[in-house]
Amino acid sequence: VQLQASGGGLVQAGGSLRLSCVASGRTFSTYVMGWFRQAPGKEREFVAAISWSASNTNYADSMKGRFTIFRDNAGNTVYLQMNSLTPEDTAVYYCAADPRRYTELLFSSTSKYAYWGQGTLVTVSS
Repeated sequence: VQLQASGGGLVQAGGSLRLSCVASGRTFSTYVMGWFRQAPGKEREFVAAISWSASNTNYADSMKGRFTIFRDNAGNTVYLQMNSLTPEDTAVYYCAADPRRYTELLFSSTSKYAYWGQGTLVTVSS
């Protein structure tokens, strides 16, 4: 599985961005998909995850109510809608795939995700 993230950019505080991650291959629809981020000098952290069916989602506490993860299995794409952005959201955002198929169980650990995109930079100015 190859993942290609896009949609990052420069936005003012309070603004919104939508990130996209397009996957290659025919098994995308069976995987849990996640978004992570890494700010300069910090470890990569969990942002959100969505089950293969989109029935279950999970968010890091600081993203709840501001970020929404959703997917289009027909288009092999997972999205992250980010609203009410703050400078603390500045980071490189990565999409990732958990290769356990047809599961509704979502993990927030990077070790559970086997496939990673190249990252897209989000910069939020104050």
